[in-house]
Amino acid sequence: MKVADAVAKVLKAEGVEYLFAYPVNPLIEAAAKLDIRPIIVRQERIGLHMADAMSRVTSGEKIGVFCMQSGPGSENAFGGVAQAYGDSSPIVVLPGGYTR
Repeated sequence: MKVADAVAKVLKAEGVEYLFAYPVNPLIEAAAKLDIRPIIVRQERIGLHMADAMSRVTSGEKIGVFCMQSGPGSENAFGGVAQAYGDSSPIVVLPGGYTR
């Protein structure tokens, strides 16, 4: 079992139904195999705002989850992380990592 598969299994066990994602993250495929619907975005910050919206609209009953590529993807998403943090909105952010 790969780490992405283990993370997807935990997300499924926690009731996650949607994974907002920017391409190039192995978690996207692992989540899709477990019927967690990936919603692919074209810019990291927008995807993070979508995950934030999921948490806000459901009043925290469903936590928004966003995954993206490592490095510049994490930097691009940071504005959305800061917004959610500033407003105390619960989100899960899962940046990818470099293979070794």
